[in-house]
Amino acid sequence: MIQADGLTKRYGDKTVVDAMTFTVQPGKVTGFLGPNGAGKSTTMRMIVGLDHPSSGRVIVNGRPYAQHRAPLGEVGVLLDAKAVHGGRPAREHLLAQALTHGIGRRRVDEVIELTGLGPVARKRAGQFSLGMGQRLGIAAALLGDPQTLILDEPVNGLDPEGVLWVRTLLRGLAAEGRTVFLSSHLMSEMALTADHLIVIGRGRVVADAPVADVVALAGPPLVRVRTPDVRRLAALLATAPGVELTSTGPDLLDISGATAPQVAAAAASAGVVLHELAPVQASLEDAYLQLTGDDVEYRSTTAGPRTRNTAGAPR
Repeated sequence: MIQADGLTKRYGDKTVVDAMTFTVQPGKVTGFLGPNGAGKSTTMRMIVGLDHPSSGRVIVNGRPYAQHRAPLGEVGVLLDAKAVHGGRPAREHLLAQALTHGIGRRRVDEVIELTGLGPVARKRAGQFSLGMGQRLGIAAALLGDPQTLILDEPVNGLDPEGVLWVRTLLRGLAAEGRTVFLSSHLMSEMALTADHLIVIGRGRVVADAPVADVVALAGPPLVRVRTPDVRRLAALLATAPGVELTSTGPDLLDISGATAPQVAAAAASAGVVLHELAPVQASLEDAYLQLTGDDVEYRSTTAGPRTRNTAGAPR
């Protein structure tokens, strides 16, 4: 478990992390989201003692990270996959870490096999691709078989097979009762991997809730209908309590306050032909952008319009 209480970090007159209070529970994958510059990396560094809070505190499994006698066996950390000696082979890198923490050689071989590094274990880390470097960083984080994992952008540079592997690994570790805390800018992957989300903007927590609850912040579910008789269908539905209609094209309606079966039944009873009837799913990306839209430090001036995803439709 990770517990932050009023965690604050200032650099001169700039507050990077502003009185954050949150708990990362064991048995769940908790995602950590926020725009660039929001304070995610600084927060993670304070959790593992690389930066000291200006005020507040953070504890891991009941005590500050620095007070753990065998920190690698308590907390596995990946903050920068490039932080390795480029001239050292992958196996030697892991072996050096293991020996300095009282971890046996057998465990080195186990994590090499687990992370798929076997074919390149004797290759110098400086020759690794970005994806293989990520695997090496994850292997190092797993060396001590820790109860808590803290991973910053663990799927960065991985191919689809590698992304699926990380997702399966992290969900499996959480299912064992471990604490898993990870950041990522890949909203679609976070939606598939995380159970709970902590979203920050400008150093403050703006959401701390299960994934489904955060997605719900993007607005109520919609039903999208395509029909050559838009006006008659709209007149039919407009009298129903709580139903709201939005015309999005000459033959399209977005309907909130009614389910797809209800819309289909109403159309059938009136003989209205439907060419399309589909629920429209709000995405985690939609909710994230609504939550953090005012907290983006650097933004493009050429961004196009955003729409919700129709369920099952390609983007």
